[in-house]
Amino acid sequence: MAVHIAPSILSADFSRLADEIAAVADADLIHVDVMDNHFVPNLTLGLPVVEALLKTTTLPVDCHLMIEDPDRWAPGYAEAGAASVTIHVEAASAPIRTLREIRSAGARAGLALNPGTAVEPYAGLLSEIDMLLVMTVEPGFGGQRFLDVVLPKIRRARELIRGRDLDVWLQVDGGVNAETIERCAEAGANVFVAGSAVYSADDPGAAVRALRERAESRYTA
Repeated sequence: MAVHIAPSILSADFSRLADEIAAVADADLIHVDVMDNHFVPNLTLGLPVVEALLKTTTLPVDCHLMIEDPDRWAPGYAEAGAASVTIHVEAASAPIRTLREIRSAGARAGLALNPGTAVEPYAGLLSEIDMLLVMTVEPGFGGQRFLDVVLPKIRRARELIRGRDLDVWLQVDGGVNAETIERCAEAGANVFVAGSAVYSADDPGAAVRALRERAESRYTA
């Protein structure tokens, strides 16, 4: 299972998003944080901006929906052309139905867990998803410090995935940088969302390559 680096445009310059995405052309995914100021205390962007972004890049767009009522809104992102759409288990009322609708629309289906949400109760949903996102900060804002307390949950998530012989990517999001990415990779993550670590660098493209190299040095499938 390959390592994937997904720069988060939450840390990019919103006034020149096309250029900011072009600067990370070596990335594997472009991570888009959709927030509604209800599920999380922040308001970012929505489907119209995602539709515009999809016209400006050939990189797969990874939409992370931190919103209320994802059962209603998530399929639209998949239908628009997002490569993957992730919903929060804490917000979904009908997660299996919604995950299947995302897949039916042609996108990879992702399920996200907040730092305080245990993974074991949702082990039965692993066959319904293509990616499990373990939040390594409380969702809502970029630039937060990585929560080491989540590392055992990453390890447990990887154990559950291996135990079911599934091809499910394990993504981490929050506080990922040159140091923490190695610990996440050792724990079993293979998809890494990095915002500040990429877009605060003098050369975002070089930052992406360096992060991938660090993750690959520690990750074992």
